[in-house]
Amino acid sequence: QVQLVESGGDLVQPGGSLKLSCTASRFISDFDVMGWYRQAPGKEREFVARFTSGSVPTYADSVKDRFTISRGSVSNTVYLQMNSLKPEDTAVYYCIAIRRGIDYWGQGTQVTVSS
Repeated sequence: QVQLVESGGDLVQPGGSLKLSCTASRFISDFDVMGWYRQAPGKEREFVARFTSGSVPTYADSVKDRFTISRGSVSNTVYLQMNSLKPEDTAVYYCIAIRRGIDYWGQGTQVTVSS
């Protein structure tokens, strides 16, 4: 069974930065895809960023040039660096990992952008 645990969510002012972490119970190299989604109140869950084994990261247009997905020096952690945060970035952020066609999700971490 794969477990994903997100952390790093917080209340931040517009223009601020946050770094989210996703720690997996397996090595990142075991997964075909790892990434981040988010869900704002009253809205559907939406794609934020991902990287696929052997490919460059991809981002939603709404976060491109502001967010960066990366692998940590620890081989089972993925990060999402979020800069220039906007109120519309407020959401619960979920880590996703896909292995052999099966999706695994974390429990989510709340990010609130407000003055």
